[in-house]
Amino acid sequence: MHIYEHDPAAASFGLEAATALGIEPARVFKTLLVEADGRLGVGIVPVDRQLDLKAVAAALGAKKAVMADPAVAERVTGYVVGGISPLGQKRALPTVLDGGATAYPTILVSGGRRGLDVELSPTDLLALTRGTVAPISRER
Repeated sequence: MHIYEHDPAAASFGLEAATALGIEPARVFKTLLVEADGRLGVGIVPVDRQLDLKAVAAALGAKKAVMADPAVAERVTGYVVGGISPLGQKRALPTVLDGGATAYPTILVSGGRRGLDVELSPTDLLALTRGTVAPISRER
């Protein structure tokens, strides 16, 4: 567990975590909910990259994906935006971890609130979320 003082004025929660914890942004991952062909799914990508909607749709077996409405994401996961964790969500959703994660022995994901990150291996994250790996991010 990594705890840091969250600044409510921070423009990017993920980059704030990387800076506050002194960890390279490529090892800190954000959890994003998408709606893919009418079904919800989770994409986990580095905070210094963007989610590639076409790639995550393909990884989820869908034709098209759009970002889920923030209110829906909060209701479905039980977490607030900026603190959505891939772990312990209200219901299990299909989850895809960006392939770049496998380059590191450990990565950080939200621990369920702003100011709290959890460090674990990509293998453990995949086991806990029953997730898959695919190249789902692109440069900003």
